[in-house]
Amino acid sequence: MRFMMIVKASKESEAGVMPTNEIISEMTKFNEQMVNAGVMLDGAGLQPTSKAIRIQFDGKKRSVVDGPFAETKELIAGYWIIKVKSREEAIEWAKRSPFQEGHLELRPYFEMEDFEPSEAIEEAKALAQKMGKQ
Repeated sequence: MRFMMIVKASKESEAGVMPTNEIISEMTKFNEQMVNAGVMLDGAGLQPTSKAIRIQFDGKKRSVVDGPFAETKELIAGYWIIKVKSREEAIEWAKRSPFQEGHLELRPYFEMEDFEPSEAIEEAKALAQKMGKQ
């Protein structure tokens, strides 16, 4: 099972405050534990929404909106992608995160097996295989 651990933004992250060396060191140790356990597939911090762009869709119309965006609690500051055996294992890894405040959100990926067989799913599987994801 793949999960995305979503790090929610804070006022500090949205203000562009960089993490301290201590925080970077703790995060690196946590990342190393996940890499050594074979569960971490990817992870990164994201720059503040002052550098972000949103594309809004309204039928065929597309609008481009530059950040920053309001409602910090709804914004993402970073993520990890992990592959684990169960929901419970994903929760245990998230609980080991070195954060002292805020919260993480765990979201399971849709896997190809979650969909009913169809021509569209076979095409999606072929593309995933071509991308090296299967």
